[in-house]
Amino acid sequence: MWCESAREDGAGECGESMDEGKAARPQPTWWSRPRGTSAPRPVGGVQAAGPVPRPLHGEDPYGTPPYGGPGPWAPAPPVQRPVPTPARGTRLPAQAQPPAPESAAAPSGPFARYDPWAPPSPPSAVPPPPPAPDAPLSQTLPDLPAPRTPSPAGPRRVRRRTAAALAALALAVGGVGGWVGSHLERTAGFGTIELSQAPVEDTERDPGSVAGIAERALPGVVTIHVRGSGEQGTGTGFVLDKRGHLLTNHHVVEPAEGGGDIRVTFHGGETAAAEIVGTDSGYDLAVLRVKGVHGLHPLPLGNSDSVRVGDPVVAIGAPYDLAGTVTEGIISAKERPITAGGDRGGAGSSDISYVDALQTDAPINPGNSGGPLMDARGRVIGINSAIRAADNGLPGSGRGGSIGLGFAIPVNQAKRVAEELINTGRATHPVIGVTLDMEYTGEGARVALGSGGEGTSVVPGGPADRAGIEEGDVITEVDGTPVRGGEELIVKIRSHRPGDRLELTVERGGRERTVEVVLGSATGS
Repeated sequence: MWCESAREDGAGECGESMDEGKAARPQPTWWSRPRGTSAPRPVGGVQAAGPVPRPLHGEDPYGTPPYGGPGPWAPAPPVQRPVPTPARGTRLPAQAQPPAPESAAAPSGPFARYDPWAPPSPPSAVPPPPPAPDAPLSQTLPDLPAPRTPSPAGPRRVRRRTAAALAALALAVGGVGGWVGSHLERTAGFGTIELSQAPVEDTERDPGSVAGIAERALPGVVTIHVRGSGEQGTGTGFVLDKRGHLLTNHHVVEPAEGGGDIRVTFHGGETAAAEIVGTDSGYDLAVLRVKGVHGLHPLPLGNSDSVRVGDPVVAIGAPYDLAGTVTEGIISAKERPITAGGDRGGAGSSDISYVDALQTDAPINPGNSGGPLMDARGRVIGINSAIRAADNGLPGSGRGGSIGLGFAIPVNQAKRVAEELINTGRATHPVIGVTLDMEYTGEGARVALGSGGEGTSVVPGGPADRAGIEEGDVITEVDGTPVRGGEELIVKIRSHRPGDRLELTVERGGRERTVEVVLGSATGS
């Protein structure tokens, strides 16, 4: 037997030989087994019989466990060959356990329980029983149904159908969600939408507001339709008195002067025939009369001399046959000399209108001619007559629209002409009794020269002759206001009444002098 570890006193004990039939072998040295361990002792002092196993390796001179001695302390683990993994659900047959490797009897002692390749076992009071040496290995799997072997095209069709179904479902859900979202955005919920609204208000408008002026004036404004001489046109007029007299422009009714038809439509829709009482092309005014019409609303007349630049005004008319159109603006200028219509080839042309007009930026368009221009108190201060359009169109051109340059005959001049037309059928014009040179291009208005140096450019005994004006004189101012040509001189004169006194500045031979002229009278056409 092996020697025990040396005691503290250095003495030791040795057992008997491990092989009784063999000669005694030399005793193993101290390094033949791990230190701190004792060699196994025979039980009951009797040595175990049997052959001694052959060491699997040589002695370790360093005494490293578990190879300190020549015994089989570390059997090699069994070789496990790779096995393909069966499909899911396949029942595995019982497999035989691989035989345990042949080895020498396990040594006893503290190293009998050491196995470096064995997994750690949980702590347990009772160790599990070792498996039988020849017991086969087996694997227990849950009982699963055997898989069906699909056809090659089956999974593809299923995937395609599933994808199509999911796409259709996503589109449907998106469409429904979009509709619901848009509906909620528009209506802020479900149900019928009712918008809030203010109740009807029967509130009186300020008499000086545009609405107040229009409310009072519209019943007295009429739309005029004229046919005659192969022409037709539309204009506006307003009621002068309860006897049925209406005032409008001459160029509105001109097509019917030779025997045409004139129809008047009131604001309430009533229609009546009208006849011409009198016209004057020089002032571009005309008076009509309707018969058998009751409940007329004459418009009050204001005073154009009281108008100031910047005063608010309201224009009413039927532009492009749109009856009852109301626009507003201001007085842009006063005493704006304009001429319109007729042949301007000579000073005595009766078809030319000379107007010392009120200028307004209230929108006026073809069809507004003859309508009233009213002040902030609802009184007529002018008769809308002309516009300056983008194509330089003037009354009667029928082209172009308002660009904010409208012109109205001052009501003071219109009132005098209307009274004369109603009372006598003709209107008078103030004159100074001279013939002007309309071809003169210098500054001022020059009295024309007679034929051969002698003629009748100055009416003998007329206002100019009595004031000492001679042929060739140049009139440069009227009452201190400069005039730039013959047309402006005529406009300034016609803005007065016959019998009015004017101061004229006359230039002769480079020298100026001032003369006083009492206006005469001439019958208009």
